Amino acid sequence: MNPIALRLLNQQLICPQFDNPEEVVNYMGAMQAQEYRMMRWGVAMRTKKPSAKAFKKAFDSGQIIRLHLMRGTWQLVSAEDYWPLLELCSAKALAVIKGWMSSNKISIPEEEVMKIREILAQTAADKGSVTKEDFVQALAEKDIHMDEHRLSYHIRYAELSGTLCSGDLLPMKATYALAADKVGNASKRCNTSSADRDEALAMLARKYFQSRQPATLEDFVWWSGLNINDCRRGIEILGDYLHIETCHGASLQKRREFYFTNDCRTRGFRKGKYLLIPPYDEYLIGYKSRDVVLSPDFSHKAHNNSGIFQPVISHDGVICGNWTPFKDDLQATFFMGDHNDDLQEEWNRYMKFQTK
Repeated sequence: MNPIALRLLNQQLICPQFDNPEEVVNYMGAMQAQEYRMMRWGVAMRTKKPSAKAFKKAFDSGQIIRLHLMRGTWQLVSAEDYWPLLELCSAKALAVIKGWMSSNKISIPEEEVMKIREILAQTAADKGSVTKEDFVQALAEKDIHMDEHRLSYHIRYAELSGTLCSGDLLPMKATYALAADKVGNASKRCNTSSADRDEALAMLARKYFQSRQPATLEDFVWWSGLNINDCRRGIEILGDYLHIETCHGASLQKRREFYFTNDCRTRGFRKGKYLLIPPYDEYLIGYKSRDVVLSPDFSHKAHNNSGIFQPVISHDGVICGNWTPFKDDLQATFFMGDHNDDLQEEWNRYMKFQTK
């Protein structure tokens, strides 16, 4: 078993099976979307014919939604999964955000939360798709002034309450819209019964392992931001759909138990393939066990201890270099291995994506 080849296949990074960006996001369950411009390539590169216009169409129509969700960070989710995932993950995400606020000595009383949320919602209702600057202006008209940090927390509160989500896609600035308008009525939200929670846990576990296998329990706990008991419950519900194999390859520091699905993709890997992977991509951030594809000796080239991820190059799935996305020509450096092959084919695919 080659865990690297299987991750490439099941992450849709080679031989992708999907035509549309919304199909990719739905298949992946959730995708990190920290970098507003590069999240588009992270989704599109997993389609058969990457297209920035196709991504924008899916985003603007509300088939792909961006919000702060798992671990309190930016995620892309499908409209179909928006309400169930919000119900499942919002409590933990809110606890993370409150922890950040506490460490920054910021306290926001509930009365203020409700007052500001009402203003943000009304602004989005009036304008349809709004920027943070629109919120600042609306608050100023009511003689309310706050720094950007505090406003960001209010926006996250509104996202996790199911009030706001992403608006239309702009070149550089994030926008916000009413979730009820963009996704659908809040009546689609899951109930809080244990049966509905189990259904959401099983859905999340299924989508995680089908798209990121082979992966460990620890990987799933890290990625989802849920507690270990919830993650074990999701796996338990899936029953025989998942099975465990123990692996110890040259790329692994120790033997590990990986979960596989019964429909794991195993065919289609071809040698010599380069990938230009955006920062915060699921190929790395979706796991705790990143040493499967990234040597610990070079982990600092891909991300730092503060959670900042860099654009990286993979060759046959192994992270071996860095690249610069926002240039007119290819700029790449390698920190591992001897690479004389031509990256131009992958660079051309990336450039074509931007104009198609």
